[in-house]
Amino acid sequence: MPLGLVALAIGAFGIGLTEFVIMGLLPEVAADFGVSEAAAGWLISGYALAVVVGALVLTAATTQLPRKPVLLGLIVLFIVGNVLTAIAEDYSLAMIGRILAALCHGAFFGIGSVVAASLVAPDKKAGAIAIMFTGLTAANVLGVPFGTFLGQQLGWRSTFWAIAAIGVLAFIGIAALVPTLHSPEERISLRGELRAFRSGQVWLSLLVTVLAYGGMFGAFTYIAYTLTEVSGFPTTAVPWLLVLFGAGLVVGNWLGGKLADRSIDATLIGFIAALVVILALFALSAGSQVATVIALFLMGGFGFGTVPGLQSRIMIYAGQAPTLASGANIGAFNVGNAIGAWAGGVGIAAGLGYTSPIWIGAVITLAALVVMIIAAAAARNTRTDAAAAVTATNSSNAPSAPRKATADAPTR
Repeated sequence: MPLGLVALAIGAFGIGLTEFVIMGLLPEVAADFGVSEAAAGWLISGYALAVVVGALVLTAATTQLPRKPVLLGLIVLFIVGNVLTAIAEDYSLAMIGRILAALCHGAFFGIGSVVAASLVAPDKKAGAIAIMFTGLTAANVLGVPFGTFLGQQLGWRSTFWAIAAIGVLAFIGIAALVPTLHSPEERISLRGELRAFRSGQVWLSLLVTVLAYGGMFGAFTYIAYTLTEVSGFPTTAVPWLLVLFGAGLVVGNWLGGKLADRSIDATLIGFIAALVVILALFALSAGSQVATVIALFLMGGFGFGTVPGLQSRIMIYAGQAPTLASGANIGAFNVGNAIGAWAGGVGIAAGLGYTSPIWIGAVITLAALVVMIIAAAAARNTRTDAAAAVTATNSSNAPSAPRKATADAPTR
């Protein structure tokens, strides 16, 4: 395994930690700044929106630059954002710090996916992307519980100082271990990158990302309420149950990357279909603690197991201009997060209960499955038509054999 993938994974770990750890520190942050928890929640929502902007704008702005220096610059932005958050004397400065850190998120994963894929053989690209995203899953399993504990013991600011230190480690790792590529393919014009969006398969892939990830996050956003109010777990058990969910993310990410290297579309269809079934069964059996534990692990596994395949798929159909499309797909993940969280909240506000976000997530995921089946069928038909055209061309260009006289072809 190229050591450059480890460096990229460290960067992904720090970025994932920045995104998710604040969920466990909102009470402390709100109390420190003297704002409501709803206002403090905008430190999460604002981050997600900035990820979408950064995924598109920063990726587009850096398409003509060498990728390694761009990654290093993004890590510097990440460090600055977290330091600003750690030293913020008021809510506004903390929000600025969060936005700065978020701007690098989408561009880092988008460009990093392209770099990770370039470090391995063509038949191992999805696996390489999965290794990089292992940092993101590890942030959920190990980083978030530890970061929350650190913030509760030493103050929430200590967590962001620790995250900034992880950023410094990632900078050193990328500088030392990621090779500088000098191939002509590395520098691509913005106009060339935009051509990727002429592909219907790119748009279908983006839609699958929004729906598949939105469905899982629609269920996950309000999972604490489901665990305590429906399943009957004590509040103290919730962090450990979320660690179990994170363990599912790690396993699913690894397995999804391995299987996607064999067949991307088949893997995506299988994982998304499994996720629909799991969400439906979870909603039906949420009153059982045993069933809930199993469902949490499987939901994380099959939900995040789609990530390597989705990222690889959009890069394949983007052709020679994968960078901006890859960044757009990271933005699509966050759009899915926002849509899923909003839809789940609508269900709760309508009085449908704390299992309603899971049912809504299942419906959204079912829509993702339909779109994925359509996309796979269209891609298969295109390949069949292309193969037929090549065969016909080869046949027409082949030299004609001398014609022999037969009963069906009389001579003159």
